[in-house]
Amino acid sequence: MHFPDSVRNLVLVGFMGSGKSSVGREIARRWGFRFVDTDATIRQQYRKSIPDIFAAFGEAAFRDEENKVLQDLQNSLHAVIATGGGIVLQPRNRHLLRALGLVIWLTASEEVIWDRVSRNQNRPLLQTGNPRDTVSNLMSKRSPLYGSVADITVETSGLTHRQVADRAVEAIRVWSTARNEDHN
Repeated sequence: MHFPDSVRNLVLVGFMGSGKSSVGREIARRWGFRFVDTDATIRQQYRKSIPDIFAAFGEAAFRDEENKVLQDLQNSLHAVIATGGGIVLQPRNRHLLRALGLVIWLTASEEVIWDRVSRNQNRPLLQTGNPRDTVSNLMSKRSPLYGSVADITVETSGLTHRQVADRAVEAIRVWSTARNEDHN
């Protein structure tokens, strides 16, 4: 299935560990699209890891950089864009995400997210006394925000990245077909 002509880009949002980067790379490869990872873009600009950026400049500076990346992407065409988990926190970003193209929210159960992220020490927001509670609190705060920007939601729990990409592509096909029926 090719990407619907009516859509400029595909944007993946979701909590850390939901698979945005891996799934995004897979879909971009299938469609021959450019793949953009907003966190990777910021890491390259600063030549530092995300935890080092947080430590040196603070979360607010990082969130400003996320906004700049989204602004820079506004003229993009045929890109699959994987975003950082906190990009939805700023209202100005939520507007930009929707303007970029079709937004898919990759979601997973809290247990699955915890299992995925607890193995990675490069999560600055989890450097807390109780990272499990932090995941729970952040997920409950962010979920309504992901839902507010998403055109499509794809559950990723228990699936490989390839399976999630398959589900996302099928959901896009269904979404596009339904939209075309609405416009006829």
